[in-house]
Amino acid sequence: VQLQASGGGLVQAGGSLGLSCAASGRTFSNYAVGWFRQAPGKEREFVAGITRSGYTSYYADSVKGRFTISRDNAKNTVNLQMNSLKPEDAAVYYCAAKNAGFSLSVYVKWREYDYWGQGTQVTVSS
Repeated sequence: VQLQASGGGLVQAGGSLGLSCAASGRTFSNYAVGWFRQAPGKEREFVAGITRSGYTSYYADSVKGRFTISRDNAKNTVNLQMNSLKPEDAAVYYCAAKNAGFSLSVYVKWREYDYWGQGTQVTVSS
């Protein structure tokens, strides 16, 4: 499956931004999807994940209550709505997909994912 992340940009602290991950090439509903981010000099970290069905999602504590992940399997897209952005949210954001088979799990470790998008930059000014 090929993934294309988009929607990054520059936003002021407290503002909102929506990221989108468009998938092509395989049956998207077979794939669990996660969003990760990596800031300069830091390790890649889990942000949010969603099961292949879209019924269950999971968030890092740092974004819980501010970010919302959703998916539309008919449109082969997964979105990440980011509200109340903070300067520490600034990073390159990546979407990733894992062939989940019959599992309805959310995956939080980046090594568990099979496919990655190219990343989109999010900059938050204070």
